[in-house]
Amino acid sequence: MALQIGIIGTGWFSKVHADLLAAAEGVKVRAFLGTSKEKAEHAAQPYGAAGYGDLTEMLETERLDAAYVCVPPMSHGAIERELILRRIPFLAEKPLGLDTDVPRSILAGVEEAGLLTSVGYHFRYQSNMDKMKELLRQQKAGMVLGRWMDGMPGVSWWRKQNGSGGQFIEQTTHLADLLRYLAGEVEEVYALYGSRVKHEQEEGVEVSDVGTVTLKLKSGLVANISNTCVLPAGTEADGVGLAVYTDQGVLDWNPRRLSWIRPGERTEYREPSNLYQKETEAFLHALRTGDRSRIRSDYADAYKTQAVTCAALESAGTGKPVRVNYE
Repeated sequence: MALQIGIIGTGWFSKVHADLLAAAEGVKVRAFLGTSKEKAEHAAQPYGAAGYGDLTEMLETERLDAAYVCVPPMSHGAIERELILRRIPFLAEKPLGLDTDVPRSILAGVEEAGLLTSVGYHFRYQSNMDKMKELLRQQKAGMVLGRWMDGMPGVSWWRKQNGSGGQFIEQTTHLADLLRYLAGEVEEVYALYGSRVKHEQEEGVEVSDVGTVTLKLKSGLVANISNTCVLPAGTEADGVGLAVYTDQGVLDWNPRRLSWIRPGERTEYREPSNLYQKETEAFLHALRTGDRSRIRSDYADAYKTQAVTCAALESAGTGKPVRVNYE
């Protein structure tokens, strides 16, 4: 019998996931939930699915095997709690929320229920991440530098502090997550954020548009991740990446390729994988078999990344270093 999947949200990520699920064997996209029934029905129509404007109605009407939670940061909380109550496994898009309070309470419910979860840190599924891990086992890393340099997304909630949480929480969280995945847990952060451009160009911009975060890992490794959203649309720049400096050379990663640079030699590895497909395959495999080993970020692990990014926001507000609290 086909797995019955519900999609919560009607944005771009919802369509990405729904397309992959619709193409998967033994899977049926059963229902969409939107902020209105009309939006949900419009999103559901290509998949022959039902549209709902109320979560309780959807969950009581449909017999779902799992749900994909694709909503903005400020909308997390009640949705996950209802799924936990009904023991419905879910894949949630990052970040987990605006702070750590709501995710902490959700994590407690997930762990109490023993619920299967996955979180959309899709870069973990790259073959180049596997290659980086393999290479790092053979050398000693000293320092990591990350960058997320881009323009400001056009959706209105993103520019509100209580909508997105800011760039480091909403976007650059991917790099904080990869840092943890490659090099271990972060012990302390010190962040400086600023508002340089966007608040003068556009109405209602509350989030910082530049920021830099220094991170000290428990291993002693030192990292810095910087971001900005001031760039004008269409700027050609290698804006997203992570470089690891080691005793043997440099591992320089971006979403398209990994460069392994050492004295007199440079090797490049291209990235052929569809990361969202690999992420979905891992989740579907776990649903069918109970084997969670292919899921590279579950809710408990993603909560640790959330703790790092929220500690950075606290540091930027206080002007002082902040120890990361994973509890």
